[in-house]
Amino acid sequence: MSVQAEDVFKKVISHAKEYGFVFQSSEIYDGLSAVYDYGQLGAELKNNIKQYWWKSMVQMHENIVGIDSAIFMHPTTWKASGHVDAFNDPLIDNKDSKKRYRADVLVEDHIEKIRTKVDKEVEKAANRFGESFDADMFKQTNPRVMGYLDKITAIEDRMRTCLENGDLADFKQLIIDEEISDPISGTKNWTDVRQFNLMFSTEMGSVAEGSNKIYLRPETAQGIFVNFLNVQKSGRMKIPFGIAQIGKAFRNEIVARQFIFRMREFEQMEMQFFVKPGTEMEWYESWKNERMAWHMSLGMTADQYRFHDHIKLAHYANAAADIEFKFPFGFKELEGIHSRTDFDLKQHEEHSGKKLQYFDPEENKNYVPYVVETSIGLDRMFLAILSYAYQEETLEDGSERVVLRIPAKLAPYKVAVLPLTKKDGLPEKAREVIDGLKEDFMCQYDEKDAIGRRYRRQDAIGTPFAVTVDHQTLEDNTVTIRERDSMQQDRVAIADLEGIIRRKLKG
Repeated sequence: MSVQAEDVFKKVISHAKEYGFVFQSSEIYDGLSAVYDYGQLGAELKNNIKQYWWKSMVQMHENIVGIDSAIFMHPTTWKASGHVDAFNDPLIDNKDSKKRYRADVLVEDHIEKIRTKVDKEVEKAANRFGESFDADMFKQTNPRVMGYLDKITAIEDRMRTCLENGDLADFKQLIIDEEISDPISGTKNWTDVRQFNLMFSTEMGSVAEGSNKIYLRPETAQGIFVNFLNVQKSGRMKIPFGIAQIGKAFRNEIVARQFIFRMREFEQMEMQFFVKPGTEMEWYESWKNERMAWHMSLGMTADQYRFHDHIKLAHYANAAADIEFKFPFGFKELEGIHSRTDFDLKQHEEHSGKKLQYFDPEENKNYVPYVVETSIGLDRMFLAILSYAYQEETLEDGSERVVLRIPAKLAPYKVAVLPLTKKDGLPEKAREVIDGLKEDFMCQYDEKDAIGRRYRRQDAIGTPFAVTVDHQTLEDNTVTIRERDSMQQDRVAIADLEGIIRRKLKG
């Protein structure tokens, strides 16, 4: 991370605490590492993201329904899914800094540095050749860039082989050969790479088979798979159809970092789409496009996103890609789209002894459906929006403001109602205005300090509209509505306020 990007990220974290978005969990006891609480504004933003995803995924699709499965599941669930035996991260320690890292993340960060060199070469060439410059042709013909790209391919191929074969010794050798140093100590004094299982376990009073060991779910997907037949039969669902869910998951992340990007307790928004075998790649491409369109609908620019195909496919997948977002610390995974084949349902059939098949009336036969998954980290989506929205601006009059350009439809508060002064009946009139709006919108009332300072406060928490009640309001029932982004102010009738705000939020 560059010094400038690191500085921005620190400001985002500080802003999140100062204005009530995110707090360190148990802060009065010096906090709990990689666990966070969402404050009053954070809870609203988080709920708005969930509602927007749920509406687009469930309400707007007649063939997708939602469920809410339990966090605790029968322990055999995780044996069937492969998590007991294979849910591991390759870890490595630096002997000098005593810091622990995921070996694959170290290598991926190294690859990203090489990609940055490619981007710089392309940028320099573009400046040199102007409008006639062909970036793709340049990458295919420039010896230095070709060398960088070949190096990236070689590193990715070697890492893929290490991961697929479980060759931890060669994984360490890859890190040595690439001269990857510890970001903190700067040394290359590494331990061996070893595997670490990420599931939290606990005990329950009574579990079948006499065992009392149980796991906190490391993902929400299995709650959907074990309920596949329940939902299909009770909802009379026909293939293709989807089951969506929003819920908490838990992973004992040893290398937890970058604020709420990687946490031990987090929330996922997932949808499993059940399809006829042989059609899964068509649906995989379709859902890749649809999910990217959802992100674009929030108004963040296209250069903030990119697709990244997996180097190593998970044991259940025949195709997988990430939608990556450009966080202050670089492009990182935000959402995964996976073609999971029929692995999960077949595994649960085998371990439960129950058939999890769909009867296809058109073909007059039973089969185990294939599955295409979309899975987005809610906390990561929250961080993506917050970090993109945070801006420091110098205005025409030379003053400065910090503004959160949160998409209006997701903003914690939609409207602030502000009486110009605390006298002459203006607070009472402002209360009338807010009472007419708060049933439909989250509103905030503020009468403290000068009006300009109150505008700045609302800018800093991302409120898209501020309504000012002044002395003219008492005469003609009109108010001033101010837009956060443009700071434009218009005089409108109180009777029209609700419709105006609703239209602006939709638009």
